[in-house]
Amino acid sequence: MMSTLAAGLTHTCRWTVDAARTIGFMGEEARVYSTPALIYDMEITSRELLLAHSDDGEDSVGTRVEVDHMAPTLLGQWVDLTVTIEEVKGPAVTFSFTARDNLDNIAKGVHKRFVVNVAQTKGRLAAKAEKLKAL
Repeated sequence: MMSTLAAGLTHTCRWTVDAARTIGFMGEEARVYSTPALIYDMEITSRELLLAHSDDGEDSVGTRVEVDHMAPTLLGQWVDLTVTIEEVKGPAVTFSFTARDNLDNIAKGVHKRFVVNVAQTKGRLAAKAEKLKAL
């Protein structure tokens, strides 16, 4: 991690709510931004901020999400997701986030990520895959 990674940094991404980001179980006329899509978009926004302050060979993984999804966003609307770094403790980074569409504040919460070395992580995953084959 670079020394520039610090509490107070923010990053915003605008996402358009397409069909893949919506629920469909209530019918076409009730398609709204799904909570899993909101969480995914927030994770990508957080990761982008971290990557801008990471060394070569580093990335991050999500470790915790707390979310209040407070209002619906319709198919075709945009959502601005803003993440703010609240704390950096070694490789552990805590974010707060907010989301708003062009009418409402739609979500808020906390997200935690852990900065990892990609090569080491791939090695751990390969070792786990080998253990799985032995079952």
